[in-house]
Amino acid sequence: MEIVASDISVTIAGRTVLEDVNAHVIPGQTLALVGPSGSGKTTLLNVLGLLVPIGHGTLTVNGRETRRWKDARRRAFWQHHAAFVFQDYGLIEEESVAYNVMLSRLPPFWRRRREASKILPILERVGLPDRAQERVSALSGGEKQRVGLARAMFRAADVIFADEPTASLDRENRELVTAFLLGEAERGAAVVIATHDEDLIPRCDARVRLGPGPRLD
Repeated sequence: MEIVASDISVTIAGRTVLEDVNAHVIPGQTLALVGPSGSGKTTLLNVLGLLVPIGHGTLTVNGRETRRWKDARRRAFWQHHAAFVFQDYGLIEEESVAYNVMLSRLPPFWRRRREASKILPILERVGLPDRAQERVSALSGGEKQRVGLARAMFRAADVIFADEPTASLDRENRELVTAFLLGEAERGAAVVIATHDEDLIPRCDARVRLGPGPRLD
């Protein structure tokens, strides 16, 4: 799924957060959004994910202008094409790991056992075997981030948006998250990452730098 942002500007509460920013999200590639704190990395990530409206410029998904999309069309994009990996995990703490992995794609009750069987190899891949029925509240921060990765994996999304996915993780978990994101790009997904991680940034295919100085490299 290709997403193109051209000369976009965003104003929030009277403050210009983004101004004349360009970004190109390409299937099979990773795009890092980088810059100092407050430069608008998360805002740009949310713009590309159709979570924040733009005030100026154009934003297209597979060549289709999105500014006039109604809520139903945006929801269809989120449900059928996108997956989000949040810094604060975005999980329901009192529900099970399996429930959180299937969240937003919960099938009818009579099909859930069959769908649940698909989760097991995914949990093994993220290092959480035999944890499907455990409550998320019992997991460590690194394990919760792994659940977020498993959810994105389960969705097999066309585009993945990750907001500071390696922040506050130890080296082992940072490497696991990095390997997942790079692996999803190899699968053919477009991957957009807002990050400060100096180890992850050079491993991405392209970068948009926010703040002073050149913006694309």
